[in-house]
Amino acid sequence: MAFPQKRVAAAAALCGFLGASAAVADVTAEQVWADWRDYIAGAGYEVDAVETRSGDRLTVSGTVMSFVIPEEDSTVTLSMGDMVFVDRGDGTVAIEIPPNLPIGIMVSGPEGDQADIGLNYATRGLSVIVAGNPGDMSYTYSAANLTMTLESLMVEGEEVDMATFGTARFEIADIAGSTQMVVDELRRATQKVTTGALSYLVDFKDPEGGDGRLVVKGGADAMDFRGTVSLPHEMDASDMARMLMDGFAFDGKFSIDNSTTDFNFRDGDEMAQGKSRSASTGVRMAMGRDGLVYALNSADVEMTMAGGDLPFPIDVAMAETALEATMPLMSGEAPQGFDLGLTLGDFSMSDMLWGIFDPAGQLPRDPATVAINLSGTVRLLTDLLDPAQMEAIDKGEAVPGEIESLEINGLTLRVAGAELTGKGAFTFNNDDLETYEGMPAPEGAVNLTLVGGNALLDKLVEMGLVPEDEAGGMRMMMGLFAVPGDGEDTLNSKIEVKGNGQILANGQRIK
Repeated sequence: MAFPQKRVAAAAALCGFLGASAAVADVTAEQVWADWRDYIAGAGYEVDAVETRSGDRLTVSGTVMSFVIPEEDSTVTLSMGDMVFVDRGDGTVAIEIPPNLPIGIMVSGPEGDQADIGLNYATRGLSVIVAGNPGDMSYTYSAANLTMTLESLMVEGEEVDMATFGTARFEIADIAGSTQMVVDELRRATQKVTTGALSYLVDFKDPEGGDGRLVVKGGADAMDFRGTVSLPHEMDASDMARMLMDGFAFDGKFSIDNSTTDFNFRDGDEMAQGKSRSASTGVRMAMGRDGLVYALNSADVEMTMAGGDLPFPIDVAMAETALEATMPLMSGEAPQGFDLGLTLGDFSMSDMLWGIFDPAGQLPRDPATVAINLSGTVRLLTDLLDPAQMEAIDKGEAVPGEIESLEINGLTLRVAGAELTGKGAFTFNNDDLETYEGMPAPEGAVNLTLVGGNALLDKLVEMGLVPEDEAGGMRMMMGLFAVPGDGEDTLNSKIEVKGNGQILANGQRIK
């Protein structure tokens, strides 16, 4: 298991640069810039810049930030144009960024490999105001428009002709946000941002002059972000386990309305294209001493794809998609909880796809649903963010942990007129690895209900998808593991697993 530790820490450290509500105190231009420098340096960057004071204006020019990634033997260097910190005379500071701010990114790799990327950060109507004091600064910011554009590209000393190569652009309108930055035993930032419409475009052609081309474009009506981050004053992103113990944490939530994506790829005779849309999308990511949280949910998703290796066009839709995962990261003697949920709700596909395996329309074409929700406890024996401990696991010299319990809080599989539901719970004896041949001995039960299973099996036989003799075997298995329920074509099954190795189905021992 590998985690992009440097990038996670660096991104979290930089995410709180702008915004927040007014505070009753005074702050100077030098104090704001000094805080920026401390912030960036604490995240592991080396910072170099020229400071020039003229009247109420502090100009910072020639800013260069470099970041070393030892495990990849590479260095990332970021340079940017001038910024001006202006004392406004009322105890607040305005940050002035030119309407077109050049940003250069140089990536130096092993054996002298190097890539240079030139960006243009263009803003319209940008306002950034800082208030407070050096230990508690608040930023309030807004902009009518922000556009980031790829301006130049040089790879291994050869400059790419952008007029031939193509375009990459990201644009956001109507930005408003705030950040509260508090510095005590940790550096803590609380941020919120709202935007209007956003859009992006990537249009690249074959740089060697062929007819290959990739176009990806999309956008959304609005975006909202709320987040917090806590940073130790000195961070070593190569030791994330230590950083977590020192207080590193972040929690961020994105929500996006009416997002769309279209792509088109061509390379000689090979072509692929597709598009997707979603009425709403939400993403949450959090990390701290208590563990890792990831959640993704979307509503009214539609996707179409064609070409490439697909033998026919794909056209599908889902009313709901969701993925939720919570897991511990740090070892400990006490059991720690985890959660995992997956939902593909009301999945439907085009009649063309149905017609491939059901041309006569014999199967019910109601939307299908797959949903599972699990929780439980584990005892971690290693720190999952410690490279040395993870290397020992990869070599088979250690195990990551032991599962203590598992609960099936909900299981739903609904397709073609049949529905399987279930719930259950198990505990595990990690001292018994013999009864189940190396697996911790489980003990518990799961209750299952199948509605419409026989009717679906009959239709599959009628369609020739399942041979009659195999269907007979399936019916025998259902008779062995299940009993008739109260409703029509309903089967119930209670599968019990004993710690001594016995397995029972509806009270009858089958193992």
